[in-house]
Amino acid sequence: MGSGSGGLTGISNAIRPGARKVFCVKLQRELEGLDEVPFEGHPLGQKIYENVSKEAWKMWVEHMKMIMNEYRLNLGTKEAQDFLIEQMDAYFFGEGAALPPDFVPPKTKA
Repeated sequence: MGSGSGGLTGISNAIRPGARKVFCVKLQRELEGLDEVPFEGHPLGQKIYENVSKEAWKMWVEHMKMIMNEYRLNLGTKEAQDFLIEQMDAYFFGEGAALPPDFVPPKTKA
């Protein structure tokens, strides 16, 4: 790997000068924080803004896509939105979001 690489995630770990820093609860180190509060007006959004890095947020977005697809969530329903919020809370602040019972990870290309 060349210098400036982001390691396994491909995300740069560099904190831009003047960027807001947080101690990321997911990655357990100081990293660049989010630029804005996700889900503004929801208490979890503020908690994420204060405690989650951009790098961990990007990891969540990929995990969330898998959850949405595997559970075939319709985010137009309150039930699906509530479920996703619960999963997000668990992902960052609990034991981690649960994988769907029938989930089979995609095979990696060699």
